[in-house]
Amino acid sequence: VQLQASGGGEVQAGGSLRLSCAASGITSSNYARGWFRQAPGREREFVASIRWSGTDTSYADSVKGRFTISRDNAKNTIYLQMNNLKPEDTAVYYCAYKVVAGRRLPSGSWGQGTQVTVSS
Repeated sequence: VQLQASGGGEVQAGGSLRLSCAASGITSSNYARGWFRQAPGREREFVASIRWSGTDTSYADSVKGRFTISRDNAKNTIYLQMNNLKPEDTAVYYCAYKVVAGRRLPSGSWGQGTQVTVSS
C-alpha cells in the first residue's frame, strides 16, 4: 500500500487549503481512511476519517465545522478541505489507511507528511 499526500502550504489565518491523498495497492473497501496531524513537540493526533463505502465520517472536535473530509472512489483518493484555518492547525498532516475509532491499526499504512503552516 502506498499513500501519496499533497496540497500543504502556508496560508494566513482564516484562509483555506485542500489536502489530497492518492492511494495505490489497496484492494479492500472494508477500512476507513483518514488524516492525522503532528505539531512540533506534540503527539500525532486524529483529525478526520471517512469510510470507503457509505457516508460515515468522523472529526476531531477541534476541526468540526471547519474541515471536511471527502473521497473519490474512482481516483482512489481522499481529500481534506480545511477552511477558517487557525495558527494552531499548523502541523505536518499525514493520511492513513485502516483508521478505526480515531486510531490507525498496526496493519495500516501512513502516507508521507505534508506541511501546513498557518500564520497569524
